[in-house]
Amino acid sequence: MFVQLPSRRRSGPPWATLFVVAACVVVFLWLTTLPADQRAATILRWGTVPTTLLDTRAPWLQQLLELRAARLVSAIFIHADWLHLSGNLLFLVVFGVSAERVLGSLRFLVLFVVGGTLANLFGAWMLSGTSAPIIGSSGAVSTVVGAYLALFPRARLGLVLPLGMFLEFVRVPAMLLIGFWAALQLLFTYVGPAFGAVAWWTHIAGFLSGIVLALLSRPAIARRLRN
Repeated sequence: MFVQLPSRRRSGPPWATLFVVAACVVVFLWLTTLPADQRAATILRWGTVPTTLLDTRAPWLQQLLELRAARLVSAIFIHADWLHLSGNLLFLVVFGVSAERVLGSLRFLVLFVVGGTLANLFGAWMLSGTSAPIIGSSGAVSTVVGAYLALFPRARLGLVLPLGMFLEFVRVPAMLLIGFWAALQLLFTYVGPAFGAVAWWTHIAGFLSGIVLALLSRPAIARRLRN
């Protein structure tokens, strides 16, 4: 498991990261209270369905009233099960807290939403013939991971490894762990069906978006840190 190493820089609480975590948990708990058929209909209604999103035959007014574009955002906060939810939130907390402290809470929140939206859009485009909804914050979290790499290329993360009956704490370069994570996303993109119905393209698109958005934010980050 990962352990976030403490930072010497004092700052306020990472409210944007906490807000995203709380929103995802609340939405998930709400969905669990619905009957199975109603829950499936809600996920289909507010998830990113490629065939629906990219259906240009529908009148633009109908698309607007159905909030089709808004589903690129709402899908970020919907998760299929506890494993799906906890895996995304784990990576969000590990990488998001440090990224938020540098970017600022508002800019971090914009990064999360914009990156997740772009990732879902790209995933829908790559899976244009799919009628199953793309859900989850994987694309947005991948954006945070990409931003973390761009902002902290020399950072090290604590990694707890089980060695027999003992747990060993080691410091591992974040670039090595993120590189391994990115390689898995690329592998899963080509063998995804064997690992379940996961839109791996959203992970890759989100990761690259995070790098680009973080690099574009460097001047603003420098001004913020000087102030």
